[in-house]
Amino acid sequence: MIEIHAAGTVQVLTFSSGRVNALDVELLQELTDAVRELQRSDAGALVVTGAGGAFSAGVDLNRVLEGGAAYTDRLIPAISEMLIAMFGYPGPTVAAINGAAIAGGCVLACACDRRLISPDAQIGATEVRVGVPFPAAALEVVRYACGDHAEEVVLGARTYRGAEAVASGLAHRVVTEDLVAAAAAEASDLGDFPADAYAHTKAQLRGPTLTRIRQAGGIDHEVHQLWAADQTRQRIAESMESLRRRG
Repeated sequence: MIEIHAAGTVQVLTFSSGRVNALDVELLQELTDAVRELQRSDAGALVVTGAGGAFSAGVDLNRVLEGGAAYTDRLIPAISEMLIAMFGYPGPTVAAINGAAIAGGCVLACACDRRLISPDAQIGATEVRVGVPFPAAALEVVRYACGDHAEEVVLGARTYRGAEAVASGLAHRVVTEDLVAAAAAEASDLGDFPADAYAHTKAQLRGPTLTRIRQAGGIDHEVHQLWAADQTRQRIAESMESLRRRG
């Protein structure tokens, strides 16, 4: 589910999972392991993108419905560990948002230092619309990325494209040419900075957010309970049925 190749001095990580690169426990764990291994090997600048025509449409909700509480007990920690690994990666990270980046896919992109988006790609933190709460790590990452726009993005639960995505803080710029090549060029430029200075400064900036994430055990206990609740699973099922009817 993970492919990594070099583009000059940059590592390009492409993840794949079905038609829309939905995030399940296994893919989340593979992403965590891959990012940690890149960090251990001092791999430097990193581009993250989804295979095919989507970045990621978010958590695999079919697995949530099928697996019930036992599955969500594994899912919430897996989401948090992946976001901690990506958000805390010491080198430059650039998300190449090549298609839909919805809910968990949006949060994964927000964990990267820079976010380049194709003109037609939709991005949005839509969890509240579906009826599921944010794990602490997901909410903190979006808060960090979007700043003053975080409440609008999270509670509005809508999707954005193009210039609107940039204005909301979900993306930094729209790229009409070869998206991955543009992301690799930006990652390479950032990678030319002294690595120790970049890593130290990034750690200073993101340290308070990572501390809040690691101290949020009580919040995530409530998130576990809400994700596993019958009414939440019913809302998920209704949302999925509505999506199927629309397309």
